Amino acid sequence: MNIGYACLAIAVPGTALKSCTLKNADTDRLLSLIASNLDALEKLIDYNARSGIKLFRISSDLIPFGSSAAFRLPWQSIYAQKLSDIGRRIAHAGMRVSMHPGQYTVLNSPDDSVAERAVDDLRYHASVLDSLGLGCEHKIILHLGGVYGDKKAAQRRFLSRYATLEPAIQSRLVLENDDKLFHIVDVLDTAATGGIPVVYDTLHNAVNPADARRSDLDWIKLCRATWTERDGAPKIHYSQQAPQKKPGAHSNSIGIDAFLAFYGQLSDIDIDIMLEVKDKNLSALKCMHCVSNRGIGALEIEWARYKYAVLEHSAERYQAVRILLQDKGAYPAAEMYRLIEKSLDLPVSPGSGENAARHVWGYFKEKASASEKQRFEMLLHKWTRGEAELRAVKGFLFRLAQTYQEDYLLKGYYFDL
Repeated sequence: MNIGYACLAIAVPGTALKSCTLKNADTDRLLSLIASNLDALEKLIDYNARSGIKLFRISSDLIPFGSSAAFRLPWQSIYAQKLSDIGRRIAHAGMRVSMHPGQYTVLNSPDDSVAERAVDDLRYHASVLDSLGLGCEHKIILHLGGVYGDKKAAQRRFLSRYATLEPAIQSRLVLENDDKLFHIVDVLDTAATGGIPVVYDTLHNAVNPADARRSDLDWIKLCRATWTERDGAPKIHYSQQAPQKKPGAHSNSIGIDAFLAFYGQLSDIDIDIMLEVKDKNLSALKCMHCVSNRGIGALEIEWARYKYAVLEHSAERYQAVRILLQDKGAYPAAEMYRLIEKSLDLPVSPGSGENAARHVWGYFKEKASASEKQRFEMLLHKWTRGEAELRAVKGFLFRLAQTYQEDYLLKGYYFDL
């Protein structure tokens, strides 16, 4: 059972994807962007491999305008070696990747031109995975689409269009329940007719339930039966509702107690769990650390990344985590993350914000110029007096970390949480 995250990573330098507007998208610009994005993907794959993360969703934005009729660059051949190298890294790490076209990829649209663009987009996604040299267990996740006033007709139209797709797309495509139109029974019914695997999304089902009497485990077992050996391990999407946000909005982080309660139901089921959450790799590592003993050293490494973010919110809980990790024979993963979660839920006071900022400043105070020292003190003074936002202080410290190449800080979470 693998746990993973989608598309982007926090505090992994050099992994941001780049794009441009259509009016600025000439051939040279696009080739430069694609090269940069493939380098970023390579760094993400290497980070995942080092971290033991074996499930990852590749962003649809990897190849800018990859499915657009406006540009038909032969990126597959131009970057064949690079793509092959990345694919080998994925395979060597035992990693499973996927892609998830966006909301405008609507295969069942009654408008033929919209459906044709959807096919182009699916062809692009399949081409990315094919160019990486990956088997059909590396999937493309798609929603059924729109209802257009007649759900049954919309389902039939999806199946009719699905039947015309190239085998390279069909072999990768899986269907997912959504949070508005097609609940899990709709998707299971459609998938059964087409012989298509189903991904179960827990939050979508909570918002758009087919039968509130049935549990997540019930639906997971039904969806598992739609997967064949050729498709690889069944997969689900797990997320939690963001407090005080519209139904279906993903939380900033995965609350560990709720996740462990959910995970405890799955002891006899081999599935992959894709987390859909704002803090991406941070929640993936949190959940991985809490479901298996990865050693006290792994917790210490992760705590080193969190510590200044926690200190910014609560010196008391910062000390509590330090004490918790002193017992080298223990493995208090869940306890550590509970303390971190409680800390990050607290507001940042002027005193705690200044305390953490000065700790981070300590990495530069012997290197910084007189003007940098003056700038830091001025920003911090304004923050404590309520005349500036904390992000101005942290933004300045982040730029110093880049200037002085303080990787320890750049790979920590202080600047992102």
